[in-house]
Amino acid sequence: MDKANGRGTIFISILVALVLAILPLPAQLDAFRPDWLTLVVLYWVLALPHRVNVGTAWLAGLMLDILLGSTLGVRAIGLAVVTYLTAMNYQLIRNFSVWQQAVVIGVLTLTCKLLIFWAEHLVSDIILQPRYFWSILTTMMIWPWVFLILRRTRRKFAVR
Repeated sequence: MDKANGRGTIFISILVALVLAILPLPAQLDAFRPDWLTLVVLYWVLALPHRVNVGTAWLAGLMLDILLGSTLGVRAIGLAVVTYLTAMNYQLIRNFSVWQQAVVIGVLTLTCKLLIFWAEHLVSDIILQPRYFWSILTTMMIWPWVFLILRRTRRKFAVR
């Protein structure tokens, strides 16, 4: 498979994550929505750090800001910082088991959420509520399945 097809597979997976991020959910379940875009971008950074980088994360976060109608750039900054931290430590994180990686993903998602809250707080008067952090637990729980699905996809389409 050539480079263009590999980029296409990565782009499609990010597009699916964006769709899942804006998919309507009942109000009771919305607080538990996993951070799909963070999961997908961090997977690709761990698997192919030479292909997916901070710039990719920033563009994906910017697209999510546009889709959600939030302050432009807050999710882009949060995702870019977390991607940078992951890219700097990808060899270490790769050697962890999937469950240990889930804990690392949880810490990175917490970091991303705190950065997003901080950036939103600078622009508007918002209050931090405990329900804001429930999605971190679901993101951690769903990491092993996202990891397995994306790894199978990467192998099937020979993305390198």
